[in-house]
Amino acid sequence: MSSEPPTSGVAPGGADRRHVVVVVGGGMVAQRFVEALRARDAAGDWRVTVFAEEPRKPYDRVGLTRYFEVRDAEELTLGDPALWDDPLVDLHRDCAVASIDRAARTVTDRLGRVHAYDELVLATGSSAAMPPIDGNDLPGVFVYRTIDDVAALRGWVEAKREAGRVETRGGVVERPVRGAVVGGGLLGLEAAGALKALGAQATVIQFGTHLMDVQIDLGGGHALKRLINDKGISVRTDTATKAIRPHRRTGHVGRMDFADGGRLDVDVVVMATGVRPRDELARAAGLETGQRGGAVVDLTCRTADEHVWAIGEVACIEGRCLGLVAPGNTMAEVVADRLLGGEATFPGADTATKLKLSGVDVASFGDAHGRTEKSVEIVWADPLAGVYKKLVMADDARTLLGGVFVGDAAPYASLRPMLGAELPGDPGAFLLPEGGGAPALELPDDAQVCSCNNVSAGTIRGAVTGLDGGPACTDVAGVKACTRAGTTCGACVPLVTKLTKTELTKAGVEVSNALCEHFELSRAQLFDAVRVADLHTFSEIIARFGRVADGADPSAGPGRGCDICKPTVASILASLGNGHILAGEQATLQDTNDHMLANMQKDGTYSVVPRMPGGEVTPEGLIVVGQVAKDFGLYTKITGGQRIDMFGARVEQLPEIWRRLVDAGFESGHAYGKSLRTVKSCVGSTWCRYGVQDSVGMAVELELRYRGLRSPHKLKLGVSGCARECAEARGKDVGVIATDQGWNVYVGGNGGQTPKHAQLLAENLSSAELLRTIDRFLMLYIRTADRLQRTAPWVEEYEGGLEAIRQVVIEDSLGIGADLDAAMARHVEGYEDEWKAVLEDPEKLARFGSFVNAPTTPDPALAYVPERGQKRPATPDEIAGGLADPVLVAGPTLEVRA
Repeated sequence: MSSEPPTSGVAPGGADRRHVVVVVGGGMVAQRFVEALRARDAAGDWRVTVFAEEPRKPYDRVGLTRYFEVRDAEELTLGDPALWDDPLVDLHRDCAVASIDRAARTVTDRLGRVHAYDELVLATGSSAAMPPIDGNDLPGVFVYRTIDDVAALRGWVEAKREAGRVETRGGVVERPVRGAVVGGGLLGLEAAGALKALGAQATVIQFGTHLMDVQIDLGGGHALKRLINDKGISVRTDTATKAIRPHRRTGHVGRMDFADGGRLDVDVVVMATGVRPRDELARAAGLETGQRGGAVVDLTCRTADEHVWAIGEVACIEGRCLGLVAPGNTMAEVVADRLLGGEATFPGADTATKLKLSGVDVASFGDAHGRTEKSVEIVWADPLAGVYKKLVMADDARTLLGGVFVGDAAPYASLRPMLGAELPGDPGAFLLPEGGGAPALELPDDAQVCSCNNVSAGTIRGAVTGLDGGPACTDVAGVKACTRAGTTCGACVPLVTKLTKTELTKAGVEVSNALCEHFELSRAQLFDAVRVADLHTFSEIIARFGRVADGADPSAGPGRGCDICKPTVASILASLGNGHILAGEQATLQDTNDHMLANMQKDGTYSVVPRMPGGEVTPEGLIVVGQVAKDFGLYTKITGGQRIDMFGARVEQLPEIWRRLVDAGFESGHAYGKSLRTVKSCVGSTWCRYGVQDSVGMAVELELRYRGLRSPHKLKLGVSGCARECAEARGKDVGVIATDQGWNVYVGGNGGQTPKHAQLLAENLSSAELLRTIDRFLMLYIRTADRLQRTAPWVEEYEGGLEAIRQVVIEDSLGIGADLDAAMARHVEGYEDEWKAVLEDPEKLARFGSFVNAPTTPDPALAYVPERGQKRPATPDEIAGGLADPVLVAGPTLEVRA
């Protein structure tokens, strides 16, 4: 209920004979306490009154950055809204408590109204720390703590962007908004990501030696910095901010001065240097506070006053305040249990953390810094891939004490619940890439899976089997609903999913492989359904095979799809020869790279990769490529697939670049698509004294045959002219190796983060047999693989494995060989170059412009610095220091031809 309270609350032991608990604070931990108390108080002995300082219901601060996407505070509201309609719950929003009278057991709100309590729970949380820096109160300096904070930040950046728009003869251009974040911890990095999402430049200023220095070690910090830089965010470590100076014209924030003499021009600054407990009410009421703040409580979360409790960030427990939601939720559960006569105590803090920044995988738990005496550290690092993983073990080299994961946090979900337990086998195996031989982990029932909501593996298993007293849950959504696991920060969802599916499989229940909430079918099932039904648009497909998502209005139909099913359907339609990928409704389904027929790079420009079948190119072709790169000021590089990549093309330049390449006989290399990328080859018998077959000729034939073939994941092939394997064919999805008697074909290999060697499918094939074998293998993969599943895991998971695939492809055991052959023949006959098709279609061509009202005007935010005779994107520091040249002087612009 949200009705206004009476002038005074019900006196203790009053007429309704219920006990009254007053909760001061309306955040995540307060919400958890109310939820826990009402769920357990079956007799209704307690009436709960909550005083929230903010004018909204408790919301998800952990997911605060999501507000930039949803722009609706209600989307972040926590829990079941029905909680606040409970007749035994009163929520007073925008109504902070001004004082506490412990002797009278009353609180006074900001309007002067007095409310009595039997028990008082302080859940006032914390406030953002503001470091004592000159200029920290200038307009344009923000903290990152509440919805109002992020809304104000968004408004400021958008206003600055609008103010930076300048009209020129070529159209309207924008000066980039320059942002900085003081503090390189979890919140600071999320704030930097938010600035980037708003279209601003971002520089993180970290006083310590490395980012997230509280959670991860120096090695992990170095790896994290590389990942953050790759996101287009600059980082300055070992840097103290001396002052923030105003802009001389506007009076707004304009420059940061550093203790080392450096400086940085800025338009917006976000302070993310930590939090401080909101303990002013506790201090004024005479309660003991800790050395660094917070109301001192014992392990029951009770203060020295037997009727006053403190939970969350305002509680000083075991000498410290804990700034994470998980221990706060645990405290809420403890107090709810105690008020109902239980004997729960605080079990200790789970300080595991996971960074929530898109594209940056970071997590840590336990003794991440290895401070335990005689502890042993096991480290696996791949600097080129930006991966750093470490386990901290006890001196027995078996008991897990902690871990750090940067760049690949996949092991985190499974290993964190094993904290304090012995790992089976070699601990180092758990750090290797997927498939590296790590033994399976069977979590004990008491292992904590969700620390935010204190959910164990046994609780999840009980929910699946119905042993927890409720009905058995048959999907992940049901398990999350009845256990609350995975409903707060989401870090444990992969493990919850794995446990759920494992238990369902043990129980003989078929596990759903639904593509997403809009389609109950898997990708393979949807592929066959679309093919048989002969459907050609997403609207037709979702109307025929879609379903209404859980909780959605049935009358609204299955909806418009999502980021999972739309590109998947686009891929299926393209695989079935549905015409140009930018034709009609298909154009709205594509991922960014497919949509632009080019790969987006870190600075927002694109790379152009013309096809060079088998790596073969004429001198005249090389001259054309070189001249195009020179005329448009592009950075050039030979790729690992024997092609030339040209980087730095602006969107409005793409068609003219394509035109010159197409006129010279080149076509799209499909470097942007989930399709055939390259067929790598050695020179084979044409030149090499060891070659036994014409590997170049075969590679050219294969690449021209499979070019543009859309598939669940990208495809790479290789052809080697002899067993010396110079084309590295066995590291490809399909590898061909010449023999004296023909060709051997290998399948299911790939490079990347989890390299796999391809396995032998057939030996000593003629050229015609080779083509038919590869045709059938690729078509079978396209029809039956899951979304974004590469050939290596597909081969492993295909029922019967490689031998079953061999029987289908070679022996036609399913009787579908002719169908697979015909499908590939249709692809080969129907192929068209996507670049050329755009150039010949004015409607498609009109898509390629930086600005709607000035299609040939370049983006003014692009700037470059010279490097090894070429140019590369400038970092924010280089731009701020005046070291970069703007792109306005480089390259011709689009010439539109009908």
